[in-house]
Amino acid sequence: MMKTVFGWPARALHWVMAAMIVAMLFIGVGMTATVSTWHEALLSLHRPLGAAVLALACLRLVVRLASRPPALPRDLPAWQKLAAHGSHVAMYALMIAMPLIGWAMLSAGGYPVTLAAGVTLPPIAPADAALFAWLRLAHRWLAYLFFLTFVAHFAAALYHGLIRRDGVLRAMIGKPRPPASTGAGQPFKFNTGK
Repeated sequence: MMKTVFGWPARALHWVMAAMIVAMLFIGVGMTATVSTWHEALLSLHRPLGAAVLALACLRLVVRLASRPPALPRDLPAWQKLAAHGSHVAMYALMIAMPLIGWAMLSAGGYPVTLAAGVTLPPIAPADAALFAWLRLAHRWLAYLFFLTFVAHFAAALYHGLIRRDGVLRAMIGKPRPPASTGAGQPFKFNTGK
């Protein structure tokens, strides 16, 4: 029997990380948009949340490699299948690269990466002002790329869930794809009055 839903570990990690990544994007924008007292509060959230995203992304990668995801619909055009696989590779790469670059950037700037309960991560890059500036720029541009990739991923989920109704979104929610014979799963058609 063909697998039609993701396992519960993959689903749990997906939704928890989706919430964390949305929070990180808003916190990051807030940090760069203000020099008020909010800046320090946002920074104190951004660092441990980034470390948590890195840890969960690594765990998520292990879960993804250990369990095969449901197949994409057979009638999905080849370019859309390629785009889906490419966007997933980009999402995994960014979920790991962004926190690592942020950690290296802080290390290069001589800033400690302090987590909850006073735990401080060791530096992973030498203190160097030029390296700090380069990593800061890389972190910013990758954040823009991450935002665009996230929006594309979200739009694709809506397309599959509301327009194609092909079970791709249902697979991550945990609901099996409906049998094709019931009429469910048919693409959405606009009523033109004809």
